[in-house]
Amino acid sequence: MSAVTTDTEVPTRTLELSIGGMTCASCAARVEKKLNKLDGVMATVNYATERAKVTYSEAVSPETLVQTVEATGYTATVPASTASLSVPGFETIDPGDKETANLRQRLLICIALTLPVLVLSMIPAAQFTNWQWLSLTLASPVVIWGALPFHTAAWTNARHGAATMDTLISVGVLAAYTWSLYALFLGDAGMPGIRMDFTFVPSMGGGHDEIYLEVASALTVFILAGRYFEARAKTRSGAALRALLDMGAKEVAVVRDGVEILVGVDQLVVGDTFVVRPGEKIATDGVVVEGASAVDASMLTGESVPVDVTAGDAVVGATVNVGGRLVVCATRIGADTQLAQIARLVEDAQNGKADVQRLADRVSAVFVPVVMGLSLATLVGWLVTGHGATAAFTAAVAVLIIACPCALGLATPTALMVGTGRGAQLGIIIKGPQVLESTRMVDTIVLDKTGTVTTGKMSLLYAFPEIGMDATELVRLAGALEDASRHPIAKAIAQAAGTHAAAAGDPLPKVENFTDHNGLGVSGVVAGHAVIVGRQRWLAEQWSLRPEPELVAAAEAAEVEGRTPVWVGWDGEIRGLLVVADSVKDTSAEAVADLRQLNLSPVLLTGDNARAAQSVAAEVGIDEVIAEVLPSDKVDVVKRLQGEGRVVAMVGDGVNDAAALAQPDLGLAMGSGSDVAIEASDLTLVRGDLRSAADAIRLSRATLRTIKGNLFWAFAYNIAALSLAALGFLNPLIAGAAMAFSSVFVVSNSLRLRRFQP
Repeated sequence: MSAVTTDTEVPTRTLELSIGGMTCASCAARVEKKLNKLDGVMATVNYATERAKVTYSEAVSPETLVQTVEATGYTATVPASTASLSVPGFETIDPGDKETANLRQRLLICIALTLPVLVLSMIPAAQFTNWQWLSLTLASPVVIWGALPFHTAAWTNARHGAATMDTLISVGVLAAYTWSLYALFLGDAGMPGIRMDFTFVPSMGGGHDEIYLEVASALTVFILAGRYFEARAKTRSGAALRALLDMGAKEVAVVRDGVEILVGVDQLVVGDTFVVRPGEKIATDGVVVEGASAVDASMLTGESVPVDVTAGDAVVGATVNVGGRLVVCATRIGADTQLAQIARLVEDAQNGKADVQRLADRVSAVFVPVVMGLSLATLVGWLVTGHGATAAFTAAVAVLIIACPCALGLATPTALMVGTGRGAQLGIIIKGPQVLESTRMVDTIVLDKTGTVTTGKMSLLYAFPEIGMDATELVRLAGALEDASRHPIAKAIAQAAGTHAAAAGDPLPKVENFTDHNGLGVSGVVAGHAVIVGRQRWLAEQWSLRPEPELVAAAEAAEVEGRTPVWVGWDGEIRGLLVVADSVKDTSAEAVADLRQLNLSPVLLTGDNARAAQSVAAEVGIDEVIAEVLPSDKVDVVKRLQGEGRVVAMVGDGVNDAAALAQPDLGLAMGSGSDVAIEASDLTLVRGDLRSAADAIRLSRATLRTIKGNLFWAFAYNIAALSLAALGFLNPLIAGAAMAFSSVFVVSNSLRLRRFQP
């Protein structure tokens, strides 16, 4: 449970409830409606995940929320936090397994009892004298015990003045069974020697010699089968997230007082040092303090190639050490780990609702009363037009049975569950259903250069001091100043200076009055000198410093080669320049080609000089380049592109990209970047590989297509099926099979996303 604050500064909290007893989308709609009637409450109920995400004010207690759900006729519980690497409120052991097993047992018994009833009712040659009484004996347990969950739910809902899918099923089954009892005991159907034929289209005649025991029992079997396969499919659709949560290590060898102690991973605390041997999972996020190895992160990122790590490198929990022995210091534990954060993002996305689903929810909310009214109208209509009672009853029961709001309720959440789960397996985190629509509309993708198209690991190539200046002193003072900055270029200069200092046995001097000038440069006092490091334009405009011609020529030569010159000055003079370079990622050219195949126009955006940017763009195949852009101006660039009528996506990874990732129609954050950038984005790419951007857009579009296909099927099925049933073209037995198939079809269609390949 987490506290949030709305735009109006009214303190609110967010809570997830596990909802029990829901059997269809109209149930979810009822619970959602009841919760939203409470003052200060905004709730979204997901039928597929059986969860309610509730945002509520401090004036409302969790107990009130639970009581409201229970007063509606359902159960509600506040899930307890689970193991340390799990998301609070998400159980790693699927609670639906027991329910699925019970459904399977009930289904198998009902099938065994129903098959003889079907044979006797549909094959005249098998109808011996008094066969109908044996059918009654076999069908009665199915109707009473087999369909008991439907009857119980229908009665519970009736007590609360509501009707759901279970109401339609219960009424349909009991109507067919009651009619059969009437025909057997008060009509002619109980007479010895009677025969009955089966037809796919109901007979238009009327009489008291027809029984519907096979309809009542087979309908129960079909609905139970539908519920069973639906439950299995829903379990499979959430399997990816459960597998993600189960990836974490269960035990860890912690070093305490110089001794290795094997403890549960939930006993780890930040700062603990633990040992990871070859083949073992890394217990939690941390930093390597000793050893070197290769780490397989494929389960978390989808990247099949292990990554080499050594002392000082960060590692992620649940990844596998495939090489040497590592000693790791824990930096994040429990719900703060990257694995738990990813799982939380995925679950939040699964609990969300797309705009198209809200229409289905509104339909589901009134669906059952409308169908019951239509069934009654069908019965009356057939009777007043002179048809027999049997034909009228058959058509009315078919209308009750054929209707299926479940398909409407499952259309979006099942596709979201499978799509986001598959994305998590591939290192692609889709933050919500609203993101899917954006991926379909995007036509321009802005790529931040450093860390996205390039490796982001700058290195100092050479120093070019002014005449009479020592290159070592130039690097030493500039490196000491840049050591206080987090910029990739600063890190490269600082690292080179540190290496030289270590070799000379002379540590870098300390920095005083350090100031970062918003991407233009940095300044401070180093060893008694007022040192500035940054862009030439900034040195000229801000500090009125002009370089010597030979330095300008050296800078221009570096830019032609696609390298970045960094100017250094102190005590009122430019002392030289440092040339750094960033290598292009091996996969960037392939990624740009993939993005073009998706009809996206790539744009390279960078704060570097135009020549360096053009060099990188030419190497990866990008035509449009926007260079020398300050971090604060990146948002303006995105706005300008949007003002030209483009639908813009942006890929970035740094702190400076956070605002720019929030502005476009679609923001994609590289998982190798900062937490701020990831939080601001719509899609998170756990791998630092630009190719996953194209994969993310493809997966999102595939998920959206699946949702729309599901909704089309659900709406089209109900419109066509109800019309056919009302007109008398469907036998109730066929109607029951079709109704069960509709939900299974929607879930199975969603499960195809599990086969998505990058």
